[in-house]
Order: sequence, then structure tokens, then C-alpha cells
Amino acid sequence: MRSLCLPILAATLLAGGIASPAFANPQACADLWTARNEIYKAQGYCFRTQRAIAAFGNAGCQYDNIEDVPLSANDRRAVADIVRQERNLRCPR
Repeated sequence: MRSLCLPILAATLLAGGIASPAFANPQACADLWTARNEIYKAQGYCFRTQRAIAAFGNAGCQYDNIEDVPLSANDRRAVADIVRQERNLRCPR
């Protein structure tokens, strides 16, 4: 169940200049974290952190290793874009 607002979020972040180097914006970082993990959840990833398990749960998960999650080319691009934005924002890991 993937969020339909991912493209809107990415466009908003880019248009607003948030993707340029800056100090971490907690709300933007949280939104990016959620968008990235929604993609993994939709494809069956089994989360390990308490934060992710609390947010998404592990019901129906199939993949313990993130490298094994079968992502489409579009999903891979979206994840890469999100990770790049998180890095540019200096979001905590």
C-alpha cells in the first residue's frame, strides 16, 4: 500500500529548494524517511528498528535483507532520489 503522495513530496522538496545542502529539517527528514520506507513495506521488507516496526509493522513481511527486496526500476529511482535528498538535508541516519 504505497503512498500516492511520493511524487508530490519529491516535487515539493525540490521546488522549495529543500534539496539543496542545508541543516536537517526534522519534518522534511521524517517525511522522506516515511516515503522511503513505504516503498520497502509495499514490497515485503521486514523492518528491524523499533521506529520502523512501530510505524509499519512486520505483518506479511518476506525479506530480511534489504538487498533482496524486489524493487521495480521506478522504485529504485525513487529510493535513490529520497536517499540523495536525505543526504543533502543531512538527515540523521
